Amino acid sequence: MAWADRAGFRVGTGFGLGFLPWAPGTFGSLVGVLLAWWMLGRDRATQLAMAMLFFGVGWWVCEVSSARFGAVDAPQIVADEFLAFPLSVLGLRFARHPGVMMLALVLYRAFDIFKPWPIRELESVPGGLGIMLDDVVAASCVWLVLVSARLLYRTWRNHLLIARSRLER
Repeated sequence: MAWADRAGFRVGTGFGLGFLPWAPGTFGSLVGVLLAWWMLGRDRATQLAMAMLFFGVGWWVCEVSSARFGAVDAPQIVADEFLAFPLSVLGLRFARHPGVMMLALVLYRAFDIFKPWPIRELESVPGGLGIMLDDVVAASCVWLVLVSARLLYRTWRNHLLIARSRLER
């Protein structure tokens, strides 16, 4: 095996996290939280470039790792979790709040574990691309939930402030 394939395999298994006896995907996602936190400290254009890089690297390392395991999506492959999770909070400054980041992690794991439509459909895509795609769509679903919740919160808060100011007159 070439050095690049060995390196890809190491990254693909989360430098050993994928070999944990229980919840390797959750531990891999925790690495994703660190990547997301680091990514959120950058401007949005840089965040987008980083997300595209994470996807490309993830596709490659998942391809290399699945070939080595001889399985389509072996549980030891956790790069898809930690390289896709940052998409959950892409461009969302408010996600730097620890509570929001924790909510994003819980939602991400729920979408990844239960795989509602259309996430489940993407598991049939072969190779590293398929391994990454279901996690990318799970992260996109989390992003939509967070943005929707933020919008609802701001709307609700503004209505309360308007009602309160009318009462005080």
